[in-house]
Amino acid sequence: MVGLLILKHIRNLSDESVVCQWSENIYYQYFTGETSFVPGVPCEPSELVHFRTRIGESGAELILKESIRINGKDALDPDVNIDTTVQEKNITYPTDAKLHRKIIQKCKDIAQKEGIELRQSYSWVLKQLSRDQRFRNHPRNKAKAKKADKKVKTIAGRLVRELERKLPPTSPYQSDLALFSQILSQEKDSKHKIYSLHEPEVARISKGKEHKKYEFGNKASFAKTDSGVLVGALGFRDEYDGHTLKPTLEQVVRLTGKTPQKAKVDRGYRGNKKIGETEILIPSTPCKTMSYYQKRKLSQRHKKRAGIEPIIGHLKTDHRLNRNFYKGIVGDNINIMLAAAAFNFKRMMNKWKIYFCQGLNKAILSFFKKFTANSYLIFSNKMLKLTF
Repeated sequence: MVGLLILKHIRNLSDESVVCQWSENIYYQYFTGETSFVPGVPCEPSELVHFRTRIGESGAELILKESIRINGKDALDPDVNIDTTVQEKNITYPTDAKLHRKIIQKCKDIAQKEGIELRQSYSWVLKQLSRDQRFRNHPRNKAKAKKADKKVKTIAGRLVRELERKLPPTSPYQSDLALFSQILSQEKDSKHKIYSLHEPEVARISKGKEHKKYEFGNKASFAKTDSGVLVGALGFRDEYDGHTLKPTLEQVVRLTGKTPQKAKVDRGYRGNKKIGETEILIPSTPCKTMSYYQKRKLSQRHKKRAGIEPIIGHLKTDHRLNRNFYKGIVGDNINIMLAAAAFNFKRMMNKWKIYFCQGLNKAILSFFKKFTANSYLIFSNKMLKLTF
């Protein structure tokens, strides 16, 4: 099961796809412990969901620790580079109109399951209101759309209050109704707003991007050595970057058994100069008393810190960090750590591949040295082109 999770995040597959491909790929089967080809699926895709729930965050952290261990000395660099990004949740872009319509549909489903007869279904009215809500950006339709939004919110409140009256106090739907009431009561400037019915823990995060003003999910912090190994991966809510620094460094010590000497960060971590025994390096104007050599070394360190940015890009495009499909806060943290572990495993695979190609090239070239000089030169040039 651990092997399936690793393969899933290395190859950027869903639960269904990794189980299906395992039945066809003998290399996947060998990696997960099989000694002969098995023409069948290893488990149901839903069993991976139960397995992740069972191992929890501690189990995902153990997989990350193993991915750090196989990278050897590269994971024991004295300095680390730390940065944060946003892991978006698998939800639609939230608007009040969407949430209110979902509340109406949920209330109808609850009434149908419990056999409650509603005073009015509002089916015909909602169809008319949906037409009024379209093309709201046109100047002639703004007032009509605003009025329709208000009417939809009123209908959602009526259905919620009707179910509260007709359902018993011990009903399992009381928590859902409380959530609906909280959504209907929240205003534009309310704190701790809810943006999704099935993922109420989602936070709205602004990172100052020109193309994307807000992202809806959670914050993820990563720590990378200068050699390129991820030695820390932790999830947070919408917290200031400086407040994520201490827990991230604690995780680095927990996973590597070594306290970093220096942590290089960007200006978003202002206010931290030293945490424990680790010195925090933030880009700033160098002191006048510093020598040219010290300034150059400091500049080189901050340039190395920028190397974590493309790694975060690879995590998002190649290892399932771009959109998190796991449920709840625990699912957020598990996805972050498994993505980091997959990156470390993939890094080691690429390293072994380079060593294998170099060794194979040397063996072939030494074998063909027995031929004439001309044929040797022609063949060696072809092999070099194929290899590199």
